[in-house]
Amino acid sequence: MSETTPNHGHGNGTGNNVPAPRDTGAGPEVIGVRKGMFGARSGGDTSGYGGLVRTVALPGASPRPYGSYFDEVADELEGALEEQDLLPQNAIEKTVVDRGELTFHIAREHLVRVARTLRDDPALRFELCTGVSGVHFPEDKGRELHAVYHLRSLTHGRIVRLEVSAPDSDPHIPSLVSVYPTNDWHERETYDFFGLVFDGHPALTRIMMPDDWQGFPQRKDYPLGGIPIEYKGAQIPAPDQRRSYS
Repeated sequence: MSETTPNHGHGNGTGNNVPAPRDTGAGPEVIGVRKGMFGARSGGDTSGYGGLVRTVALPGASPRPYGSYFDEVADELEGALEEQDLLPQNAIEKTVVDRGELTFHIAREHLVRVARTLRDDPALRFELCTGVSGVHFPEDKGRELHAVYHLRSLTHGRIVRLEVSAPDSDPHIPSLVSVYPTNDWHERETYDFFGLVFDGHPALTRIMMPDDWQGFPQRKDYPLGGIPIEYKGAQIPAPDQRRSYS
């Protein structure tokens, strides 16, 4: 499998389908502001919760030293990429240490090479990928869809995370099944629920929803739906149609 996906304009630095550049400052990366509770706007607010205002922020790049074994892993990964004539700053968009976890944000066109390096380099040896999770940030313009991989080194007893983003308009990410075969069904589930297309997957089909299902149910802009219920003559509508107090 190719390590790039040239048919979708990945990594060419031009066009509307390239994920937006990241703010590499040390502070949090604010992507939006949410107001009220649950995102609902209909109905009168007698609770006061409609006045809630919450900033939506992603962790910014962390300064060195990172602490724990994180500096050693970062140094080894950057050195191994340089040995392959790949500048680390071209592959690693930012490095984040947050809540005791080390996360490398990777440019999607370099994901397969970085994953293979983490797996095969003797000083790294992250032999196991325990799965990929999808995340949808509608406010993160140009990077609305995220895929998060959890890697574990059985040799060294270490854990790292890889995070990759893609825009809604071009939801393509290279598959890691060729590097970590256990990702087969995990990538299918993430595709099924979030619509992320894993290029190079051997059989990218729905795994939970029916084959003809429309849309991707775990995106935040997907309607809640539900089945109307009748209770003693009164109709209880679906959750996203009920009166709210936000």
